[in-house]
Amino acid sequence: MNKVLFIAPHPDDETLGCGGTILKHKHAGDSVNWLVATSIDGVDQDEDLIEERSSLIKTVSNAYGFTNTYQLNFPTTFLDSIPKKEIIYEFDKIFKKLEPDMIYVPYRLDAHSDHEVVFDCAIACSKSFRNKSVKSIRCYQTISETEYGLRPEDPGFKPNLYIDISEFFEEKIRITKLYQQELGDHPFPRSIDSIKAQSILNGSASQCSFAESFLIIKEVQ
Repeated sequence: MNKVLFIAPHPDDETLGCGGTILKHKHAGDSVNWLVATSIDGVDQDEDLIEERSSLIKTVSNAYGFTNTYQLNFPTTFLDSIPKKEIIYEFDKIFKKLEPDMIYVPYRLDAHSDHEVVFDCAIACSKSFRNKSVKSIRCYQTISETEYGLRPEDPGFKPNLYIDISEFFEEKIRITKLYQQELGDHPFPRSIDSIKAQSILNGSASQCSFAESFLIIKEVQ
């Protein structure tokens, strides 16, 4: 059994990027765990909205059957204004407690600056002399973020791993719809049509019906 940690800058990133893979790991008997790096508490003053978001995270956690869900309270959209050592400190406590074998992280050159910070902090915690349990690091593709990371130095997301999620695709869509406020109609990028299209395209690159794509940046065997 592997202990797998899915790290999301915001709730929904884990589902958009690797929802089917989470379900596949769970089906295989792995321990699946979720780290949400940010919170709207302190950013949005609407108490009802804050409670609604907290309830949504619990609902999504139950839908996946996560062994552990870790919710940090760093302010969403403001991670680049916080000293990284503070974020690394909180991440490192979770890494040491969980001792994950495998982590999934956002692509560093995504459009959202929170994704870059989360990637950097997760990588800092994955150094072998700091947390030797981590044997595999995989970057996921977040629709509405990865394809909009238009930095001149970005070579583009070039996956070297495809995971067949055909058996779990419909359940991924069901869980995605829990994030109803984050979704829109096509051609809005976070639409069910776009998510399905991306999964089909990944599937065509890997000879299956539906797939998710990843960039392996560390693999120790």
